[in-house]
Amino acid sequence: MFTGIIETLGTIQEIIKDKDNIHITIASSITAELQIDQSVAHNGICLTVVAINDQLYTVTAIGETIKKTTISYWKVGDIVNLERAMKLGDRLDGHIVQGHVDQVGNCITANETNGSWCYTFEYDESIQNITIEKGSITVNGVSLTVVDSRKNKFSVAIIPYTHENTNFNTFNIDTKVNLEFDVIGKYVSKLYANK
Repeated sequence: MFTGIIETLGTIQEIIKDKDNIHITIASSITAELQIDQSVAHNGICLTVVAINDQLYTVTAIGETIKKTTISYWKVGDIVNLERAMKLGDRLDGHIVQGHVDQVGNCITANETNGSWCYTFEYDESIQNITIEKGSITVNGVSLTVVDSRKNKFSVAIIPYTHENTNFNTFNIDTKVNLEFDVIGKYVSKLYANK
């Protein structure tokens, strides 16, 4: 489990395809604190550390993860948001995030608004995920509040700290992002669809 509060950024150093899998090596300021078999969220994708070498660590993504996330778009040099799993008893500053991406979204607007930023994302509504006004959403692993919920779109407002300390500052029109919808909303949507 994660909180959606980004701990640091990492830089992709190497991407190796291996059958249906992809091995991704990342440089990060938290590498020395990681352990093999530990879960780390990368742009909201929960991946397991499989190797550590000095300031570099490697994670592996399998075919299912690659299909449902933005991993296939990643390139060497890309910056990813990183969060280690939460500790039991810690404050939950964001919201409950599983690290299980529901689908990929597309940035359709990215505007500075006099000291903050507003981003709008569009997603495929056929998967039946939903947002609600003032509800929670995770975009590339960042816990955010929905400010404009529409049928297959939503907007979020980003404060300067988040803009500077996550990869939101790299987003443009057509940037692909990982979306994890609120777990309670997913249950409600599933119950409603089954009636």
